[in-house]
Amino acid sequence: MEIAVVLLAVAATVLAGSWLAGRLGLPAPLVLIVVGIAGSYLPFVPEIALSPDLVLYGILPPLLYAAAISTSLVDFRTNRGAILSLSVGLVLFTALGVGLFLWMLLGIPFAVAFALGAVVGPPDAVAATAIGRAIGLPRRLTTILEGESLLNDATALVSLRTALAVAGLAGAAASHVTVGEVALDFGWALVGGAAIGYVLARLIEVVRRKLSSDPTFDTVISFMIPFAAYVPAEKVGSSGVIAVVTAGLVLGHRSPRYQPGASRLSERINWSSIQFLLENSVFLLIGLQVFYVVDRVRASHLGVGTIMLAAGGTLVVVLVLRPLWVFPYRWVMTTVLRKESKKPWTYQAVVSWAGMRGVVTLAAALLLPADTEERDVLVLIAVTVTVGTLLIQGTTLPWLARRLGVRGPDAREDALQAASVMQLASRAGLERLEQLADEEGLAQSTVELLRTRSADRVNQMWERLGPNEGGNETPSDQYRRGRLQMLDAEREVVLKVRDEGRAEHEVLRVVLNALDVEEMVLERIEYEANRLGEDDLLPTETVEEECEHLSAAPGFVAPNTPEGCEGCLQEGLDWVHLRLCLTCGHVGCCDSSVGLHAQKHYEQTRHPVMRSFEPGEAWRWCYVDEVLG
Repeated sequence: MEIAVVLLAVAATVLAGSWLAGRLGLPAPLVLIVVGIAGSYLPFVPEIALSPDLVLYGILPPLLYAAAISTSLVDFRTNRGAILSLSVGLVLFTALGVGLFLWMLLGIPFAVAFALGAVVGPPDAVAATAIGRAIGLPRRLTTILEGESLLNDATALVSLRTALAVAGLAGAAASHVTVGEVALDFGWALVGGAAIGYVLARLIEVVRRKLSSDPTFDTVISFMIPFAAYVPAEKVGSSGVIAVVTAGLVLGHRSPRYQPGASRLSERINWSSIQFLLENSVFLLIGLQVFYVVDRVRASHLGVGTIMLAAGGTLVVVLVLRPLWVFPYRWVMTTVLRKESKKPWTYQAVVSWAGMRGVVTLAAALLLPADTEERDVLVLIAVTVTVGTLLIQGTTLPWLARRLGVRGPDAREDALQAASVMQLASRAGLERLEQLADEEGLAQSTVELLRTRSADRVNQMWERLGPNEGGNETPSDQYRRGRLQMLDAEREVVLKVRDEGRAEHEVLRVVLNALDVEEMVLERIEYEANRLGEDDLLPTETVEEECEHLSAAPGFVAPNTPEGCEGCLQEGLDWVHLRLCLTCGHVGCCDSSVGLHAQKHYEQTRHPVMRSFEPGEAWRWCYVDEVLG
């Protein structure tokens, strides 16, 4: 009963804290950690002890997997140099710096001090993704931070294990731990973990292809994967972290080729819910440890001033060492190795300040043996670094990103590229349709229906661009609004049939599920449309190589009818968005408009390139090669 009450209280607090954070415009992790600290001092709140096994075997694997399956393997490979620099080099650099500081201040053995340095070295995967998503960092920065936080736990835990081995071997026996053994330990952690994760991912792929057609069955398999990767890797002495991350990256990359759409949809929804509950619970639990950690330190023979200096000084060292690693690394890569940086120094400034620690730091601190010298003080230092980085860096990182002008892409840039990709995909679908019509004799009416629906989907993407003058609804907006109202009416009839017992429950569930899926798709499209920004939308990188027509076309020509679509003005029609021919200056309406005058102008003149004639947009389109530029 008590466990059930505690779980219910944690879940309710997480929901309330996240709602409050949304109202205050703050990241939920920061609000929840403050709530946890306050709660730890309330007499009626019981102590919720975080054991290392609970964190490392119960919480960490699913959180790592949830982050890994949503991380792009392609982007991960592209940024692997920066990721490895932070996840390996910076962790060891931080462990060494913190170890030297505590060794000189407290006089404890250097191996023990280095062990605590390894504990506080790795930024947390949960903190990086949660706060990075909340403030809207550029995707490359988010990929680097996520990649760092996914891999650095392995470096920290192997370093901790090595340091504890050295500290536990007194006298001559200590020399048994050599540099070669440490290198082999690191190598096995990396290679063994990656091999286990990759083999598991390919095994899961085979199982899904052979046995998994039910989304529920597939989701249960998905829940097993992080533990199936983590536990065996730890049992053989390699890195469970690397195993989970490898399995997640490979499955996230390959699953669209073999996993049914319904299973992927179910998996995304379920993991999203688990990730929300676990990651926010983690920050609440971190805060709830504060009172008890501080209380245990009172038994230490060290003075209060020394303990405060050690805790505060370690926090400062951790904050300072990160930029001392990030900026010289960038200088070496750009100046010494002559590798051009694609991003300005402001990106490195944001990376250097995004070092929030989390629950793994606490779990690793609790791994320190009970007979470790000044163990309670060392745990307090770990808590201070965790809470301090979350509150200091977590609250100031959004300000720093805004101040330096570092922000994520405009949602309209995403919409523009999505429209281009959808156009490319639609072209492939239409080519396949032509083959089906010839090979399998599809009826002409069916072919025309499929062509129309394919064109409608592409037009929905393009309609997300450009301001809608006068507040008139686009055809897709009208369809969405009308279809949502139709779905409400259809659902009411189905529910009436259910309530009157006129149909079987299983039959009704199939119908209701179909209505729910369609409603979800329509509402998601509406949500994405509402995220569009207001800044100028400049040309974006095309998803294909730029064609000769785009290369030869000018950036702008004088419009013949700057007041609007020439054909619509003559025929008295309304338009949705406007397009400008870069050969003759003709202004026509888009394919979602009734007149289709831009398309008709191309068919009549064969002028290849047009550009958007909407305010703040400068992208171009080649009709011949169907390429965006």
